[in-house]
Amino acid sequence: HTHDGRCSKDLTFPELGHPMARRKVYRNQTEVKMSQIVLPCHANYCGELSAGQLLKWMDSTACLSAERHAGCSCITASVDDIHFETTIGVGQVVNITAKVNRAFTSSMEVGVLVSCEDLFSDRHWKVCHAFATFVARRTEAGKVQLKQVIPRTQAEQMEYSLAAERRRMRLIHAEIINDLLSSCSSQTGDECLDYQEAVPAERTRVESVELVLPPHANHQVSTFGGQIMAWMENVATISASRLCNAHPTLRSIDMFHFRGPSHIGDRLVLKAIVNNAFKKSMEVGVCAEAYQGGEPLRHINTAFMTFEVLDNDRKPCTLPRIRPEPVDGKRRFQEAIARKKIRLDRKYIISCKQSEVPLSVPWDPSNQMYLSYNNVSALKMLAARTNWVLTSEKKKVSLYTLEENQMLCFKVETHVAVAAEQVFLLLSDLRRRKAWDHHYQYVKLITDSHEDDTIYQVVTPSVTKGGKVQDFILLASRRRPCDSGDPYMIALRSVTLPAYPPTEDYNRGEVLCAGFSIWEEENSFTKISYYNQATPGVLPYISTDIAGLSSSFYCTFASCSAFLEENKDSLASLPTSTL
Repeated sequence: HTHDGRCSKDLTFPELGHPMARRKVYRNQTEVKMSQIVLPCHANYCGELSAGQLLKWMDSTACLSAERHAGCSCITASVDDIHFETTIGVGQVVNITAKVNRAFTSSMEVGVLVSCEDLFSDRHWKVCHAFATFVARRTEAGKVQLKQVIPRTQAEQMEYSLAAERRRMRLIHAEIINDLLSSCSSQTGDECLDYQEAVPAERTRVESVELVLPPHANHQVSTFGGQIMAWMENVATISASRLCNAHPTLRSIDMFHFRGPSHIGDRLVLKAIVNNAFKKSMEVGVCAEAYQGGEPLRHINTAFMTFEVLDNDRKPCTLPRIRPEPVDGKRRFQEAIARKKIRLDRKYIISCKQSEVPLSVPWDPSNQMYLSYNNVSALKMLAARTNWVLTSEKKKVSLYTLEENQMLCFKVETHVAVAAEQVFLLLSDLRRRKAWDHHYQYVKLITDSHEDDTIYQVVTPSVTKGGKVQDFILLASRRRPCDSGDPYMIALRSVTLPAYPPTEDYNRGEVLCAGFSIWEEENSFTKISYYNQATPGVLPYISTDIAGLSSSFYCTFASCSAFLEENKDSLASLPTSTL
C-alpha cells in the first residue's frame, strides 16, 4: 500500500498467483494501525500493561488518524466511556486500529479498537473499543473546515450514521448528569457514618505534580491528551490502592472532556480521591489542573474511573466501605451513586449488541436520552444493511426481507411527491397514522418526554380471529438530518411504563426496532423506507405479504402516499407538540 492507504498499481505477484495481483484491496485512507509488544517497562506491579500506557498509545494512534484526515495538527477534545474487558500481560502484543468515522465542521469522531495477541498460542481477543473527538487546530487562515468522510463499506456507513447520534449524546452529557443529580433523593450517605469498619475517604486522597517536558508534548508544544490521562490514571490507582490495600484493576473510565490545553513548562497538579465504594467496585474522582509561575490554576480535566480488585481466579473481591468527608465528601458520595446509575444505563442500553437488548426496557426520566439514542441507533444500523432481498413489488411499492441470526426483518420502500420535511412532520405524530394504516385502531399520547421523544399507547387488531386486540407502549424518537446528506429518522421501540402495565383487556405486544427513514430527493420528491424487526407481536401482520399470499403492504403504503399528498399543505393546523 502507498502511504495514503491506496493500493499501488505496481504491487503485483504474477509468479506467485497472489490475489493482490488480480484485485485492489480497499483500505480506509484515515486508518492508522499501531502494534506494540508489552515490555516490563510498560507493565505495572502485577506484570500487566499499565492502563495509563495503553491510554497514551490509544491517544497517539487516534491523533495520527485525525491528522491524516485533517491535514493539520489536531488536539483531543473528549473521549467517550471506555470499558476495559481484559488485561494485557508482559510479552503479549497490543494491536490498535484507529480511523475517522465522521467529520463535522472542525471536529471529527475517531473510532479506536484495541485487541491483544498472544504470539505463542496465536490467540486474539478484544480489549476495548473507544470513540474520541479531535478538533483541528486553527491555522493562520483561520478556523479549519474539515472535508467530509465518504463511507465506502457497510460498516463505515453504519459508523458514519451512528457518529451523529454519539455526537448528540456528548453535547447533552453534562445536562443528563445534572438532571439525574437534581432528581436524586436527598440522602447524602449518612448511613455510612455508622459503619465502624468504614475507611475514611481522607485516607485515599492523593495529590501529585508533574512538569510538562518536551517528550510529553506534540509538535505544537501542547501536552498529549493521552499523557494527561496516563498521569490521571496513576494517581487514581494510588488512591484506589489506599482503600483496599491491594492492587486494583481499572475497569472503566467515564466520558470526559478536556476543558483547556496544557503546554510545555506547565506544572500539572493531579488530585484523586475515592468517592464511593460499592460492593465489588469503587469510583475514584481525578482532577487535573495546570499553572505556570504564579498564575492561577487552570482546570484541564476531571475524570471518574472505576476500579475492581481481582482474586486469584480473576473474580472481583468485596471492598471495604468508605466513610465520606463532611459536606463535599457527602456530595461526591451521592454523585457517585448517580454516575453508577448512568454507567449501567449506558452499558446495558447503549453498549449491548442489538441481539442482547431486551424487547422492552423500563423508561424513566433518568434514562430517557439513552433509550432515545438506542432507539435511533438501532434503526440506523438496520437501515445500513446492504443484503436486503426484494420479495415483492407492486406499482413502485417494494417489499424487502432480511434473514440473519434467526431474526427476520422487512423493509417497505416507496416514493412520494411531497417534500421530505413535510413527510417527516406528518409521519412523526403517530396519532395521525390511523388515517392511513388500518393496523393502528387507537393511538393515545402518553407523554412528551422530550422535544424529540414521545411515548404512545397503540392498539392494533387481534392476531387471531376472535382473540384479544394487542397494545404496544412505544417510544417514538425523531431526528432531523445532521448534515445535508442525512435522512430524517422516526424510530420506534417498546418501553415499559409502571403506569401502563399489561392488562387482561389486551395482549401486550412488543417492538424491538421499527421506523421510517426519509430521504430528500430532487424536486420535492421523497423516498420513504419503513423498517421493522419482526418480533412475535408484529410478524403475524406481515407474514402473508412476506410469503407472497397477499399484497396488503401495497394497500397500506398507497394509502400512506395519498395521506401525505392530501395533507402536505395542512401543517399549520398540526398540534404544537407535533410541529
